[in-house]
Amino acid sequence: NPTLLNQIYTELYITEGGTGEVNEEHEVRQIETASRKQDRAETSIRQEDIFKPPPGRDQPIRTVMTKGVAGIGKTVLTQKFTLDWAEDKANQDIEFTFPFTFRELNVLKEKKFSLVELVHLFFTETKEAGMCSFDHFQVVFIFDGLDECRLPLDFHNTEVLTDPTESTSVDVLLTNLIRGKLLPSARLWITTRPAAANQIPPQCVDMVTEVRGFSDPQKEEYFRKRFRHEEQASRIISQIKTSRSLHIMCHIPVFCWITATVLEEVLKTREGGELPKTLTEMYIHFLVVQSKVKKVKYDGGAESDPHWSPETRKMIESLGKVAFEQLQKGNLIFYESDLTECGIDIRATSVYSGVFTQIFKEETGLYQDKVFCFVHLSVQEFLAALHVHLTFINSGVNLMALQSPHGHLDLFLRFLLGLSLQTNQTLLRGLVTKTGSSSETNQKTVQYIKTKISENLSPEKSINLFHCLNELNDGSLVEKIQQSLRSGRLSTDKLSPAQWSALVFILLSSEKDLDVFDLKKYSASEEALLRLLPVVKASNKALYVQINPSRSTGSFFNRSCEALNNNLQDSGVKLLSAGLESPQCRLEGLKLSGCNLSDRSCETLSSVLSSQSSSLTDLDLSNNNLQDSGVKLLSAGLQAPACRLGGIRLENCRLSEISCSSLVSALKSNPSHLRELDLSWNDLQDSGLKDLCGFLKSPHCRLETLRSDSCFISALRLI
Repeated sequence: NPTLLNQIYTELYITEGGTGEVNEEHEVRQIETASRKQDRAETSIRQEDIFKPPPGRDQPIRTVMTKGVAGIGKTVLTQKFTLDWAEDKANQDIEFTFPFTFRELNVLKEKKFSLVELVHLFFTETKEAGMCSFDHFQVVFIFDGLDECRLPLDFHNTEVLTDPTESTSVDVLLTNLIRGKLLPSARLWITTRPAAANQIPPQCVDMVTEVRGFSDPQKEEYFRKRFRHEEQASRIISQIKTSRSLHIMCHIPVFCWITATVLEEVLKTREGGELPKTLTEMYIHFLVVQSKVKKVKYDGGAESDPHWSPETRKMIESLGKVAFEQLQKGNLIFYESDLTECGIDIRATSVYSGVFTQIFKEETGLYQDKVFCFVHLSVQEFLAALHVHLTFINSGVNLMALQSPHGHLDLFLRFLLGLSLQTNQTLLRGLVTKTGSSSETNQKTVQYIKTKISENLSPEKSINLFHCLNELNDGSLVEKIQQSLRSGRLSTDKLSPAQWSALVFILLSSEKDLDVFDLKKYSASEEALLRLLPVVKASNKALYVQINPSRSTGSFFNRSCEALNNNLQDSGVKLLSAGLESPQCRLEGLKLSGCNLSDRSCETLSSVLSSQSSSLTDLDLSNNNLQDSGVKLLSAGLQAPACRLGGIRLENCRLSEISCSSLVSALKSNPSHLRELDLSWNDLQDSGLKDLCGFLKSPHCRLETLRSDSCFISALRLI
C-alpha cells in the first residue's frame, strides 16, 4: 500500500567527511564500524543542508557524493530533499531540481543526446515551456545509484564538451557535467554504495558525505512509529537489544522493516515465547511470513496450514538460483534475461504476487525496460545460501566454489552455517524435504571454525568466524573469556591466538562506549597493541604506555599504527608545528594523508619548511582538500634556502594546472633537494603537464620520480 513519504520518513544520520575511495569491506562490516562511531564528534548534516559549506570553508559546494550501504536510505534521502524543495520548505534558492537514476540512464547507453535534450526527455514540462538553456538558473542534478551504472564513465580519455545543445553519448555528457566542463554553475548530488565510489575521480567531488542510517534513538523512533501500542513497541525494541547482531543490522532502515515484519507476526503466534535471536532465524521467519501472506491472500489457503504450496516452493527455488548465480557474478541488479535463464516468468504475476513484491523489487525505467533486485543485499545472500543448502540436501551436489578475498561472502557463509541447524530446518519444514546435517556434523563444523580462529587470522576474518559460531549457537569460546573478564582474572600473557580473537570480538561487540580504550587494563606489551588494534581503531582515544621499549619500537609503531586514521584538521597541524620547529626535533618523515586539512595547514607547514631547525625530508599531504591556494602557500616554503624536502606527495588534493605553475616556480628557485613528486589524481590536464615538462628539461632539475596518474592528460610525450 502506498504511503506518503512525509508520514513515514524518519530522520537519517548523515556525516560529512571521508574520501571517494573504494571500500572493499563487506557492507555488514561497514555497518558494524559505523555503529561504533555514533557518539564521536563528527560533523552531522541534515539533508536540506547537503550543499551548504561546512564551518570554516569558504568555497561553494558544487558536487556532493553521498555514500552508504544497500538499504541505508540514500534514495529516500534524495526523494525527501526533492519533496521539501517542491513544498517550499527548504533550498528556495534552487530554481530547478532534476532527479535522475542510473538505472534509467543505463537504457540510453547506445543513444545520443544533448544536455538540453536529456532534460526534455525526462522532464517534458521543460520542453513544453520552451526552455533551451539553464545557464541563468540555479539547477541541481541528482544522480542516484552510481553503483548500478552500466555506462562507460571514462574520465581520462573523454572529449571535452561545453555546449549544452551539442549531442553526444550519455556517458560523455555525464563525465563533462561531473567534471564541471558542462554547465559549471549547476550543483550535482551523486549517491553510491561505497564499493563503487571510485568511479568518480576524487578531484571532481567537492564534498563526500556518508549515510549511516539510523542512530540508536532513531531506531526506537522507527519502531514506535510502526507499532502504535507502546507495550508492543517496547517489547520489540528490548528484543532487538538482546542480540548484538540484530541491533547492529537495525542501523539499516530496510532491516528495520524486515525485523518489524517478522516480530509483528511472531508476537501474534508466540505470546511470551522465544523470539528470533540470530540473523538466520530472522530471515527464515521473514520468508515464512511472506509465504503465509501469499498463501492466505492469493492462494486461498488457511493461515494455520504449515505446508508451502508447490507454486511458492518453485518460486523460492528459482529466486534462490538467481540470487546465487548473480552473487557469483557480483551482480545486484538483474534484467529479464537473467531471470528467464533461471526459469522465472515475470509475466506470471498471479504466481509471484505477494512474496515476489516483498522480497524482489521490480522497477520500470524509461521505455518500460524492467530491472530487478532483492530488497537488500542480505536477502540475496540468504536466498543464495538457501539455494546451496537445498541443492546439497536434495541432490547431493555441492555448489560451493565461491571465494572472496575481501569478505564479500561473509554474510552468505553465516546464513549457510545457520541453515545447517536442525531447529532452523524445522522452521522450513515443507520446503526442506530431507533432514540435513546431524548434531555430530555440526559439532565438527564448530570445532573446525575454532581451529581456523586459532591460526592467527586477520582480525576481520576471525570476527566473522565468531559470528558464524553464533549462528551455530556456540558461544563457548567467548563465554570463557567473559567469565575471566567478569572475575577480573584475565591474564593476557597466557592467551592463545583464539582467546585473543575472542577478547577482540567481545570488546567490539560490547555496547559500552569505547570513547577512551585503556590498553593498560590488558597489557602494555607490543603484542597486546597489535592484537587489540581493531579495538584501538574503533575507539575515539587509546591510552598506551610503553613500559619496556625495545629496539624495534619505531618499526613496531609503523607496522601497528599505519592503519589508524587521524582527524587532525588545521588546528592539529598548527599544534604539531610547534614541535616540528623545535631544535630538538629530528623528524624526517611526516605523513598527513587523509587528515581533513585545508590550505591553512599549507601555510603552517610552509613556515616549518622554511625553519632552519626543520629536518623534514619527506612530506605526504595526499587526500586532503588543499586546492591550488594551498600549494601556492606551500611553495613559499619549498623555495626557502633552509628547505631540505626530498619527496612530497600531493595525490588527490583537488589541484589544477595552476598548482603546476606554483610548484615549478618554487623548484626553479630551490631545485637541488627534491627527488620525488606525486601529483596523481588531480585535474592537471595538458597545460599543467606542459609547465612541468619545461622544468624537467632544466639542467638544474634533480627530480627522479614524477607521478601523474589520472590527471586528465590526453597524451604523454617522452621527454
